[in-house]
Amino acid sequence: MIKLLITGIWISAVALASVYYSVQTANKVEPAEPDPAMFGGLQSIRGEVTSIPVISGGAVKGYFLTRLSYTVDPEKTAKMTIPARDLITDALYTALVGDRLIDFPNMTQFDLEGFKARILETINTRLGEEVFHDVVVEQIDYLSKEDIRTNMRRNTASPPAGDGASAGAKPAKKAEVSH
Repeated sequence: MIKLLITGIWISAVALASVYYSVQTANKVEPAEPDPAMFGGLQSIRGEVTSIPVISGGAVKGYFLTRLSYTVDPEKTAKMTIPARDLITDALYTALVGDRLIDFPNMTQFDLEGFKARILETINTRLGEEVFHDVVVEQIDYLSKEDIRTNMRRNTASPPAGDGASAGAKPAKKAEVSH
């Protein structure tokens, strides 16, 4: 009879230990690795096309055009009192015009990575913390005054694309061709 009692206690102890172990294993929280910066958690803000006049010798020589997108922390941008696009535009003008980040008349080579880093630094310094994480370049162009004039002449010389039916426009007459 004592053997039967000891066997019962042994079986109960093993059953309780196995239940305790399985509950502890099921509730164990494994440390999660943080997602890399470009995966999860960040949001993209598309900037507007920014046109900066290039002035040299007191005259406008052309225009620097750029469209940039930015990866930002959405929790921090939600707390901002100034709209992010306004801050971005101000930072671009501050860096490109105020700080003369790009010196077009004396430029021999464009440092794209330095440009992106400077824009990030300007925005984040103004905010006082890292809200903007990366700059994605969508467009960078330089148009000289001659390029603009050529494009204007080309656009006025050729009819606009499409069916030509714009608001208030008279239908075009078909030209007759005689041989």
